Amino acid sequence: MQRIGEWLVAWLARRVFGLLRLLGPDRASNLGAWISPRVGRFLPHHRHAMENLRLAFPEKSEAERQAIALESWANLGRTVCEYPHLDVLYDGDGKRVESEQATKDRFAAIREGGRPVLIFGAHLANWELPAVIAHAFGQRAALLYRTPNNPYIAADIVKMREPIMGELIPTGISAPIRMTQAVDEGINLGMLVDQRFGRGPRVPFFGHPVAANPFIARLARRFEAPVHGMRAIRLPNNRFRLDLTAPLDLPRDASGKIDVEAATAMINRVIEEWVREHPGQWLWMHRRWRP
Repeated sequence: MQRIGEWLVAWLARRVFGLLRLLGPDRASNLGAWISPRVGRFLPHHRHAMENLRLAFPEKSEAERQAIALESWANLGRTVCEYPHLDVLYDGDGKRVESEQATKDRFAAIREGGRPVLIFGAHLANWELPAVIAHAFGQRAALLYRTPNNPYIAADIVKMREPIMGELIPTGISAPIRMTQAVDEGINLGMLVDQRFGRGPRVPFFGHPVAANPFIARLARRFEAPVHGMRAIRLPNNRFRLDLTAPLDLPRDASGKIDVEAATAMINRVIEEWVREHPGQWLWMHRRWRP
């Protein structure tokens, strides 16, 4: 009976995605931005978002924090409704996605460098888009992703994402092994690192300690691989800007090896700067500061 229910949910999801596809990327995105704040503000996750915003921005008024939360809901709605259009959001001609020359030069250097790099991202703007663009730029990459509980939806997502993103590594007990193998094989590795990781070191984030994901720092220590940050930024009229940072100068310990905890803290400082720059484009509903 459970399997039948999962199939029905997947069937409904396919129908919804089909309708969103018919709308086109702009109308689908605008629809998500209209619906999500009107629904999300009544969900328990909105309370989590407001709690997070009070921790992160104690200097702001409650009205200002509420506005950020609603913008965050709109961004989430846009991201969900853009999902069926990931294969067309990046057109390569700069009409929908722009990037500075420095970012283009860094992509070219990575492609021509002949060594794997590690790339971290965050749940900002459309957080799926950087992987799509990196793949379009000719980057051979593996990506860590969370597998949906529904096996039919999980299969659909892999079918949709792998051709436009590269190899997908599901989270789970074997993920660290596969991530290490990927880098050892010379494949670039990308992952989102801005959510709680209970087994990780506690580092500062907006002035409060959070349990952070240390895998990028651990792999950098093991392989001496360059570490870059990559993000998408929403612009007016359903456009984006893609930013790829220069390699981070990660802190090292007395032996000269990369200091995992200090490097993890540095990565989180970069993400905090990104969030402060565009707070309404981050996923505030996640309970980032829970013990």
